[in-house]
Amino acid sequence: MNDKPLRVEDVSLSLGATVVFQHLSLSIGRGEFVAVVGPSGCGKTTLLNLLSRFIKPTAGKVECNGRVRMVYQHDSLFPWQTVSENISLGLRHLKDPSEKRRHLDAMLRLIKLENFADHYPHQLSGGMRQRVELARALIGDTDILLLDEPFSSLDYLTRIRMRNELARMLDQMPRTVVLVTHDIEEAAQLADRIVVLTDRPARVCSQFQIELPRPRELTHPRVVETVHEILTDLGLEHTGWQQVVAR
Repeated sequence: MNDKPLRVEDVSLSLGATVVFQHLSLSIGRGEFVAVVGPSGCGKTTLLNLLSRFIKPTAGKVECNGRVRMVYQHDSLFPWQTVSENISLGLRHLKDPSEKRRHLDAMLRLIKLENFADHYPHQLSGGMRQRVELARALIGDTDILLLDEPFSSLDYLTRIRMRNELARMLDQMPRTVVLVTHDIEEAAQLADRIVVLTDRPARVCSQFQIELPRPRELTHPRVVETVHEILTDLGLEHTGWQQVVAR
């Protein structure tokens, strides 16, 4: 089994006249949680599109060995389907109805929405909808999760709760995860490794390893230290946290 399911080798990418990446290399290990941060517009979401093979590089090589699911900033739940029906879309690979039901019930318990199984998306809060979105991605026949700022549209307190929810869900259903985020605090609280990109044409300017179990306290010294180090790398060491994470 490939222990590096995601590889970007000496990749360059131009979109029209814009050079997004130039000689970018990155590898991600199986079961690793990697967060990607960097200046706005540097190509973080474009990197996810490369990893999912939605777009192809101009030069270099991208390897993705495994089944991929993307989760976006705004949920993509079908409004005409209930919570159960939306999550069940991730179970289409199962043929036995009783097995599908067993997996669905277990997931509803995991995301603590057993009492909302027959509700429609418009009847749920933003955090609840994102829990359903993550559940649909995790329950499927998926090896790799690509998360494109999945909590950025939520209020601050809900974002903190959702980070803990994600950590809890991944503890029970491990996946290889790549998270793109503007929220450096979020990256330090969730990721095993944080990759910092430069401005365009983007390259990896630094990486930070965080060997702490999840969920992590925001006030843990290693989390605080990592946030400060990343802000320093980005030239924002004198900028207040709230200004940074609020974008």
